[in-house]
Amino acid sequence: MRVWVYLPLLLSMLVPVAAARMARLLRPTAAVRIATTGVTVAALACTCSLTLLSLTLFDDLPPLSAFDDRPELGLPEPVPDWLGLIAVSLLVTGLIRLVRELVRRRRVVHELQAIGSPYAGLAVADLPEPFAAAIPGRPGHVLVTSGMLRLLTSAERQVLLAHEQSHLERRHHRVVAIAACSAAMNPLLSKLSTLVTYLVERAADEDAAAKVGDRTVVARAVAKASLAGPGGPAPALGLHGSNAVERVTAIAAPQAPNRWRATTGVVGLSVVQLLVCAVAIEKFTTLAGTWLGQLVDAGR
Repeated sequence: MRVWVYLPLLLSMLVPVAAARMARLLRPTAAVRIATTGVTVAALACTCSLTLLSLTLFDDLPPLSAFDDRPELGLPEPVPDWLGLIAVSLLVTGLIRLVRELVRRRRVVHELQAIGSPYAGLAVADLPEPFAAAIPGRPGHVLVTSGMLRLLTSAERQVLLAHEQSHLERRHHRVVAIAACSAAMNPLLSKLSTLVTYLVERAADEDAAAKVGDRTVVARAVAKASLAGPGGPAPALGLHGSNAVERVTAIAAPQAPNRWRATTGVVGLSVVQLLVCAVAIEKFTTLAGTWLGQLVDAGR
């Protein structure tokens, strides 16, 4: 167990590197799915490791603590207590960050839902600040300000609506939330969470280009919206999202075919982490069974 339980923590550092390489070689829609799978598995695997490390402190609780000074029993020793305490603190800190992230996202979504009354899936707010976002809900809708509409030409407005509609149809808000929550539990995945946010914007750009039929217009709309308006709140996905320069450069060029071999790194790491967690759980179960078996024997 001492080796297996640490491996997911180490492997999680490699997932963002593999995902960054994959993102350059896959179309955005495919890259979003693989990257989201990678960040989710990595977060779950690390949480599993920290939980197992935390549970090794059970030998310090009575009546099991009575066996600590009896080496003749040959009981397998869990990890050092100080390491278990560190795991507990990391796990609790991660859970606090997770709750804060969920509360923040819920609050922002409610604030955006209160702006304007949607009609036929569109809400127009009479505000001078250029802003547009896909607002999740049942059903979701597109929120756009009058400032943004005045900024764009008729063709660029079609791009904006197609972009935001893509976010709603593909439920990108869930994808971004999963990545953000994963990074909350494991800060080593922060760069991967940022990558997922970028990829969903790229995927929406590509959907808009396919619908409008003019990549140049899409590139121009993204550039104008990004320069004029601030990035939207984290739970809101909009045309003026992050990494505008990279997005404009990518959409201005023809879309390249998928190179599926690029998924090997992320998929392989995800499979290995799941297998390692399974072995670690089996080792921990054996360890706990040995200690509890001794307790049962002592009670007879």
